[in-house]
Amino acid sequence: MIELRNVRKVFGSRVAVENLTLTVPRGAIFGLLGHNGAGKSTAIGMMLGQVWPTAGEVRLCGYDVTTHRAPALRRVGAIFETPAFYDYLSGWRNLQILSTYSAPTPASRIREVLDWVGLSGREHSPVRTYSHGMRTRLALAQALLPQPELLILDEPGDGLDPEGTAELRQTIRRLHRELGLTILLSSHLLPEVEQLCTRIAVLREGRLVFEGSIEETRRRTHWVRLRVNDFPRAVAGLRAAGWIHTARDDGRVALCDGIETDQITRWLVERGFAVFEIAREADSLENFYLALMNDARGS
Repeated sequence: MIELRNVRKVFGSRVAVENLTLTVPRGAIFGLLGHNGAGKSTAIGMMLGQVWPTAGEVRLCGYDVTTHRAPALRRVGAIFETPAFYDYLSGWRNLQILSTYSAPTPASRIREVLDWVGLSGREHSPVRTYSHGMRTRLALAQALLPQPELLILDEPGDGLDPEGTAELRQTIRRLHRELGLTILLSSHLLPEVEQLCTRIAVLREGRLVFEGSIEETRRRTHWVRLRVNDFPRAVAGLRAAGWIHTARDDGRVALCDGIETDQITRWLVERGFAVFEIAREADSLENFYLALMNDARGS
């Protein structure tokens, strides 16, 4: 559904995206991750034809976005940057107006998407009375109007409270399950990405540093909580011995492949360290992501 091939984008002297090759298969919920300024929004802007690539090819639904923008985006819905609405108008009237920018939409379709996102009963209230979560649902309703096959969501959960985040997660799952949508989700909420996505790509400073399945991220890093009498000295020794490859200030270390906690414990005790706790942690996307960022800084 999405193909980027050797894509580059330069703003003046700043390289925002460098040599990005990425494929999002049909039917996936695909996560796009990275720190602020990593190039996520620039990449999405190029997918939506709002940012012109300096080099490379961007294809959506089989069409080149730069040469065939209309057919490429015909079955694409998106939440990109901060959605803008007419606050003094109702949610229903906003959708009517916004839909005319592409094609007139029948009332039956507007009613259908409002029901999908859970705004039925509030559709005739002014948008200024909507909570942040309701505005997010209205933005999602707008993205669904063209009956998309591909949904691109750029930080849709930004600013939502835990209840709103959970509701959005359930809605995305339902859209994927019942409508068969392919979904590209850019988010800094790593637990949400971990629960929703089957594959992810991670950008750092405009470059792709990882692409793979969520299961692969869980297999790659083995984190251990370590409490000893001198953590910095223990970390230095364990690194030099080749037992660990990453350490965090909160007392967690990442073991090298093939290393077990009993080996670490024996090594520390033999060298006079007092070991108060050593315990494996459940693998998580957050641990994988932080280790990946640390590795990238050190490379």
